Amino acid sequence: MRDLLTAWDRQQEAYIAHREQRFTVMLEVLELVHGDEFTVLDLACGPGAISDRVLAAFPKARVVAVDHDPILLTVARGALAERHGTDRITIADADLAAPGWERALPTGIDAVLSSTALHWLSPTELSAVYATAATLLRPGGVLLNADHLRYGASHPTLRDVAERHDARTQAAAFAAGTLDYQQWYAEAARRPELAALTAERAARFADRPPQPLAPLAFHLAALEAAGFAETGTVWQYLDDFVVFARR
Repeated sequence: MRDLLTAWDRQQEAYIAHREQRFTVMLEVLELVHGDEFTVLDLACGPGAISDRVLAAFPKARVVAVDHDPILLTVARGALAERHGTDRITIADADLAAPGWERALPTGIDAVLSSTALHWLSPTELSAVYATAATLLRPGGVLLNADHLRYGASHPTLRDVAERHDARTQAAAFAAGTLDYQQWYAEAARRPELAALTAERAARFADRPPQPLAPLAFHLAALEAAGFAETGTVWQYLDDFVVFARR
């Protein structure tokens, strides 16, 4: 499964320029706030990209990784265990769009991290997830969400530059042989243990159309409404941000 996690990282880099900078900043903020021993909730963890980096950087850290995609959960479970063992890892199947998803999780969360995932939620669902995250975090805990937060009509030049930069980044990566999003799933489906999950995955997400993208201002307002004491950003490249909130 490690090779599929590596291929996922390469695939995501095609869509996200300077993606590794996101993670570097997130890990630095995590260490500066919480030291080297803490429990991280990886929201919509995918195949485990954030969890993998947290566990490697902080040998005393623990990770609770949550997703609802059975293929990604299986890859995460195998890839993380192969490199880090299982003592510091909890993998949970939970649907962030459904009320009560937090009941599947252990308590004692110090930080909530997510990357390129929460845009699948509607603005209403996103607000609810932020509110729930606030209840899960210990006082002083932080939330870091890395994602594209697209420019609106009031920033036409920046929107155009960001879109053209994305297109150029993707074209170069795909020309070099990087898998795109759909090709990665096709590659995963060649594994018998994952092929058996494709129908379940399709059924789980059959009624999940793309959602309107929430701009930065919405994220900050939703975090404030959720009860976070401090909100802002800790990294930006064009329309790609790491949003920060402290409980």
